[in-house]
Amino acid sequence: MPQSMTGFGRSESEDGGPRLTVEIKAINHRYSELQLKLPKRYGALEERLRRRLADALGRGKVEIFVKIEEREGDGKEMRVDNLLALKYHNKIRDLARSLDIPLNLGVAELLALPGVMTIDETEEEIELAWRRLEPPTERALAQILAMRRTEGDRLAEDFARRLVYLEELRRRLLTFAPASVENYRQRLRGRLAELLTQQPVDESRLAQEVAMFADRVGVDEELVRLDSHIRQFQGLLAGEGQVGRKLDFLCQEMNREINTVGSKAHDLGMTRIVIEMKNELEKLREQVQNIA
Repeated sequence: MPQSMTGFGRSESEDGGPRLTVEIKAINHRYSELQLKLPKRYGALEERLRRRLADALGRGKVEIFVKIEEREGDGKEMRVDNLLALKYHNKIRDLARSLDIPLNLGVAELLALPGVMTIDETEEEIELAWRRLEPPTERALAQILAMRRTEGDRLAEDFARRLVYLEELRRRLLTFAPASVENYRQRLRGRLAELLTQQPVDESRLAQEVAMFADRVGVDEELVRLDSHIRQFQGLLAGEGQVGRKLDFLCQEMNREINTVGSKAHDLGMTRIVIEMKNELEKLREQVQNIA
């Protein structure tokens, strides 16, 4: 069954580490557009998140927000360069002696000097961050996908009803062709009889004119293709995966066939049916824009 493009999911981490909150919002959009807002320390995970969201959600405008509440120093490795600190200490001591001033140097002052203490975020820590971020992301995705499937099921029911109605209208059009040709034959015969009161109607010429008329107004090919498009649409509804663009393309093709039928319509009854079909198809196309 198809999925809609709208949905929302939210989850928090449950591993006892820094609390991560993941929110995912999705709305309709013609293409795939992803907007990520991540804590600075998770910036290296952006591309990985993008790939996961694109694979799972496909078409639509998607926003993901990741918030973190962490304890001071979580996820960071502090390193002290003892040798560099000793060099600083010796140089400062020598300077104090040469200037004959007291040496007032504590550990805190040494640690504040450039390069003595560094805070690293290693590749292993990035992987740890992903292991913390992935579970709440997957739970939020599961929520949004469930919402999209529910809405997709509702839309599929609406599509099915409209397709049945379109097929009914298509069948009505099929009944017009033979009758319209025969009506044209009778009208033409009558007009010729009025004009040629003293001569018999040339049946071969009449048949030729009727054949030309039938070819000019024939819509059998268009209605056969329309039937094929309707069946393909129904087949996509029964399948799985992201089918929004395919459904949109089929709507365009159905519209093309209906327009061609309308241009050949020579009967008020046919024209009314074509107008009804175009109205129904437009409603179908509007709803297809909600499908991922």
